[in-house]
Amino acid sequence: MLKPGTAWSDAYDRCRAAAPEAFHDDRVLNHWGGLWQRDGRPTPVFSPVDGTAIAGPPRLDRSGAARAVHTAVDEHGRWRHLPLSERRARVAAAVDSLQAHRDLLALLLVWEIGKPWRTACADVDRCLDGVRWYLEEIEPMLAGRTPLPGPVSNIASWNYPMSVLMHAMLVQALAGNAVIAKTPTDGGLSCLTLATALAVREGLPLTLVSGGGAELSPVLVGARELGCVSFVGGRDAGAQVATSLAERTGLQDRRHVLEQEGLNCWGVWEYSGWELLTTQIRKSFDYGKQRCTAYPRFVVQRELFHDFLAAYLAAVRDLRYGHPLLVEAPDDPLPELDFGPLINAAKAKELAEQVEEAIAKGAVPLYRGPAVEGEAYFAPVALLDPPRSSPLFHAEPFGPVDTVVLVDTEAELLAAMNASNGALVATISCDAPETAERLAPEVRAFKVGINQPRSRGDRQELFGGLGASWRGAFVGGELLVRAVTQGPSGERLPGNFPGYTMLPP
Repeated sequence: MLKPGTAWSDAYDRCRAAAPEAFHDDRVLNHWGGLWQRDGRPTPVFSPVDGTAIAGPPRLDRSGAARAVHTAVDEHGRWRHLPLSERRARVAAAVDSLQAHRDLLALLLVWEIGKPWRTACADVDRCLDGVRWYLEEIEPMLAGRTPLPGPVSNIASWNYPMSVLMHAMLVQALAGNAVIAKTPTDGGLSCLTLATALAVREGLPLTLVSGGGAELSPVLVGARELGCVSFVGGRDAGAQVATSLAERTGLQDRRHVLEQEGLNCWGVWEYSGWELLTTQIRKSFDYGKQRCTAYPRFVVQRELFHDFLAAYLAAVRDLRYGHPLLVEAPDDPLPELDFGPLINAAKAKELAEQVEEAIAKGAVPLYRGPAVEGEAYFAPVALLDPPRSSPLFHAEPFGPVDTVVLVDTEAELLAAMNASNGALVATISCDAPETAERLAPEVRAFKVGINQPRSRGDRQELFGGLGASWRGAFVGGELLVRAVTQGPSGERLPGNFPGYTMLPP
């Protein structure tokens, strides 16, 4: 049974009670010009959890988005001159309000993007804890720096609406900028709308609009009044954003942060810590590997394959996945799951087709998990040696599909780990620290772990990507603030730019 009080209708009623200005009985509203606007064309959306019809995004056209950007420019002109003490007080008040509605925000994430309860709560908590850290640390970060000349425009993927997108929006505002965000097309509308409603009540200059990427990109990327464009998503969409920037304003002239995917690899070389690896592999399936820092590729020394396979199977056979809100009895706690559904049925179908095509062309199936009911659900799969013609060989699947490649030499190990021309994270499991430390710099990833996974990180931890996985300024810690503020004339920010790549010290 569905746990009482967790139905979509319950969640939406709570949204209407908490923020009636943003949630009407028949639709969710956009926010721009300091007001909630009943504009745009709502589109039908169905929850990946069980196909329930949920609130769909009110999609603006290009002219509507242009009006929203124009009013955000006016807000920016006023906000950037507020003293830091005032900005800090308003952001702190917004965080307190978000904390008071933490469980509702998490429940919305369950329905909208299929996160299990524990994972959804962690997404909200990471956002709030991260912004609190910036509230404490912001003053020295802003020393000698000023807000950008125009607002920051955010286009982000659906998988982390709070800990990535809303977190960035609040820090960008704290640094002195008005903020524009486009609701991710595939999910997160109600969660982001509620968070925005609570923040704008405290006087924060946030604009939240919905619409198709192709329709709104010329405005949300190309408007000359913008101070920065921040993008989180796939390589194809990121390349389109970069092309739009270059064509319209000159890529080097516009501050930009383009986080793109890469095939994050886990190398296993001269290693024997199999119990630890089993635990790490189990944790790697968090949220069904629908993360930019997931590890979908294992590159394994051939003579260790039998031990690796035993460790791998011990991990995946214990995975718990399924409907995130079903319980046996009304008083039971919500289930402890590693992951729930994928973002939608279309993604599950795409992965199934890719797996079957890879097997037909020679990949060896190592594991298939038990299926669960529901069009958006996908059981974990592991394949040995996917063919080079398969998307699973060179691209991130963004789902619970692992591929294993066997190698015999260190050179082959590095070549296989660098298959996607750059990644965000990587790991090398190796008993000899000196060997791992020698190999790690040859892996084209921003963060390389030795005998441990790497992640995006929180608070002071920096984040970026190498090669095709990143364009523009790096973020995280002080770098996030530097990316959305102006420093001394001629300043070169750490990042991956057309003219240079500079890693932080």
